[in-house]
Amino acid sequence: MGAVQSVAPSLGVELRPVEARDVGEIERAVTAIARCGNGGLIVLSGNASLAHRELIITLAARERLPAVYSDRVFVAGGGLISYGTNRTEQYRRAAGYVDRILKGENSADLPVQAPTKYELAINLKTARALGLDVGPTLLARADEVLARARNRSSARKMLNARW
Repeated sequence: MGAVQSVAPSLGVELRPVEARDVGEIERAVTAIARCGNGGLIVLSGNASLAHRELIITLAARERLPAVYSDRVFVAGGGLISYGTNRTEQYRRAAGYVDRILKGENSADLPVQAPTKYELAINLKTARALGLDVGPTLLARADEVLARARNRSSARKMLNARW
């Protein structure tokens, strides 16, 4: 969040951080952002956002808000775009640490490791529904491009959303 806040003014973007933890807070926050016009969502990683991901995706679609997520599971569920760490790689690296500790290394002596791989995922169906044109450069940089909704339920939600 600190990095986003430091760059926002130079891009002419006004940030309104909102901590929404339950269904009511999430609904009120997304509706308020939509009323402001020309808005969008940046959904940070966390237990609350993962637990309510279907609601967040549905509200963003209903309110026609572009949203950027921290995990590709949101894009697979109908969200627009995600940019975040490769969780499989993180677990693999953690397993290496567990192995070293089980072989006798002191955990306090192991260096803290930052993620090394980030992934960009884009849902083209959602982009089209929002009237967004995803340029070829961005598509070429994406690790994963989804062209349709994950399942009939997701597709039905998007079709029934208020456009």
